[in-house]
Amino acid sequence: MKIDAAGDAVCARPGAAAAMAFALLLAIGSGGAASDTVIDSAGARVELAQPARRIVSLAPHATELLFAAGAGSQVIGVITPADWPAEAAVLPRVGDSRAIDLERIADLRPDLVVAWPYVAPAQLEHLRDLGLAVYLSDPHTPEEIADDLERLGTLAGTRESALRAAAAYRARLAAVRARERGMPRVRVFYEIWHLPLYTVGGKHLISAAIDLCGGENVFAALKLPAPSVSVEAVLAAAPEAIVAGTDGALRPTWLDAWAPWRSVPAVARGNLLVVDANLLHRAGPRFIDGVEQLCLALDRARTNLGR
Repeated sequence: MKIDAAGDAVCARPGAAAAMAFALLLAIGSGGAASDTVIDSAGARVELAQPARRIVSLAPHATELLFAAGAGSQVIGVITPADWPAEAAVLPRVGDSRAIDLERIADLRPDLVVAWPYVAPAQLEHLRDLGLAVYLSDPHTPEEIADDLERLGTLAGTRESALRAAAAYRARLAAVRARERGMPRVRVFYEIWHLPLYTVGGKHLISAAIDLCGGENVFAALKLPAPSVSVEAVLAAAPEAIVAGTDGALRPTWLDAWAPWRSVPAVARGNLLVVDANLLHRAGPRFIDGVEQLCLALDRARTNLGR
């Protein structure tokens, strides 16, 4: 399953001497009034005295946003599985979605940390205690991805590049909206994983993608971002398309496990579909690629439904 997972495991804390030395370095370089100020996804004010030159990214989607915003050369550390663009794949690792290495991050001496709020929140607070500026990136709508591009560009001093990337993203988003407007609605069950069976709730970014493509998430009423559901609940929802998100859009064997349920419209009409999770499950600039891929899949579903 290639979807961001929350983690709260405890890492080794930096030694007292290392923490003090690091705090001293921060204090020496932090004089003057803040000139770069943005509000992050949590509503917190993030201020820098000067553009960030050493950035640690604690989320794969944030890494992609930073590179797209023109700040790739300033990224000095990432978490696994940051693998896009190619340059990110060879950067130093400072943990994964379950735990981050505080001592390693301190050794890198970043002036900005960009994180997903659900990755090791206790460790994020410790980074703040060290005096680090932490920007939380958690886009809940497709539009907020462009907003994050612009804010990160402001913090990194690459605003011009970020504005161009955001404008290009918004243009593609508008084109999708125009193209899909008025299309017949398709009832969609989006399957993240099969054991246990996971889907997305109505507030999830993937649910917004389904809506953009003229689909209706059959579990939109669920409030959890990624709830577990039963097979019986899926059968009762009678989706007209079942869409699985996998690495590289490779068809999983578990998608075809629905084949015996011929009473489900998605099965009866051959609408067992696959999209690339690396695109659609990350709230970065490639999300729009995933949206376009999902729209093509739902177009096929409409054809199979005779619409």
